[in-house]
Amino acid sequence: MDFLQIYLTLGLVMLGLMTLLWLASLALKNSSIVDIFWGTGFVVTTWAAFLLTPGGFAPRKLLLDVLVTMWGLRLSLHLLTRNWGKPEDFRYQQWRKETGAAWWWKSFFRVFFLQGVLLWIISAPVLAAQISAQPNQLTLLDYGAMPVWLIGFFFEAVGDWQLVRFRAKPANNGQVLKTGVWRYTRHPNYFGDATQWWAYYLVALAAGGWWTIFSPILMTRLLLRVSGVTLLEKSLKEEKPGYKEYIETTSEFVPWFPRHKEAQ
Repeated sequence: MDFLQIYLTLGLVMLGLMTLLWLASLALKNSSIVDIFWGTGFVVTTWAAFLLTPGGFAPRKLLLDVLVTMWGLRLSLHLLTRNWGKPEDFRYQQWRKETGAAWWWKSFFRVFFLQGVLLWIISAPVLAAQISAQPNQLTLLDYGAMPVWLIGFFFEAVGDWQLVRFRAKPANNGQVLKTGVWRYTRHPNYFGDATQWWAYYLVALAAGGWWTIFSPILMTRLLLRVSGVTLLEKSLKEEKPGYKEYIETTSEFVPWFPRHKEAQ
């Protein structure tokens, strides 16, 4: 099969998985489970691509699949443990309230189908990296992807871990985390997530998939201006009194040394 045939097959796989997830959300009365599945969805897509591309260069395929699996499963496990026993996310609660009785079917298109399409589009590099048998050796781009991925994984995993520990202490309620990796970026987890997708693109680039650059650009855009930084900071400015000062001294996304607040 050529790229388009396999890509469409992966889209059908994702449609089936999202439909099952939607049915589970109706039984649980909780649409938040789609967020937990986000990372695992890429793991499923990546290994499905592995099975559908027997002619690809095996070492490159395994390199990519291991990296995506470590990222995706860690993210899903983190969200599962964070959300376990908690009510549905406030975003879905609001949409449920606004939609009323029709939410049961509208949630499929507004939440599950939409995220499935995004997941499918963004997954293009993981197929492009695996379908080609050339070059039949790991290149500088493949090797370069590994430290880029490690940087991203460090900031995302450590950022999540530090935030969990910070929130676990009652004394920190309403406070802003400004230490650790959070001293250098206000969103280390989002930065790390985006960075790892640029690493996956480098592997795809090594296999000739240069045109899949839309994937890391889209992922970065989503994390920065759609469902990530902008949306989160809108609420944080209202909920946490010290957050405006944090904005004045700390880089928004890319890690950098803190700025000194100018005296009034």
